[in-house]
Amino acid sequence: MNIVDSSGWLEYFAEGPNAGSFAEPLAEVTRLVVPAITLYEVFKVVCRQRGEDAALQAVALMQQGEVADLNASLCLQAARISLELKLPMADSLILATARSCQALLWTQDEDFASLDGVRYFPRL
Repeated sequence: MNIVDSSGWLEYFAEGPNAGSFAEPLAEVTRLVVPAITLYEVFKVVCRQRGEDAALQAVALMQQGEVADLNASLCLQAARISLELKLPMADSLILATARSCQALLWTQDEDFASLDGVRYFPRL
């Protein structure tokens, strides 16, 4: 299973320099898990930059993968991860989701660079 974090989705949608790095996991929608928090983050950024219609199209594409909803267990796991690794809330929720699904996390977020189970691409 694969999870692309918000930075990867945004890079892909913007056709940025690292967009190709995220094309592989995004093409395999049957193996794609989408943490609910990434829907929030991507919708917010795309809506601010390109308007609500573009944001709705973005999240519709994201929802082709399996959306992993927040629940109490995941929130507690994320809180533990946040304390242990000193990660912000959204990053902790994304990492907790990846670990609970035994998914590989694809990102260009430097907070994840040295963690196991992460495929990190430095921002270009």
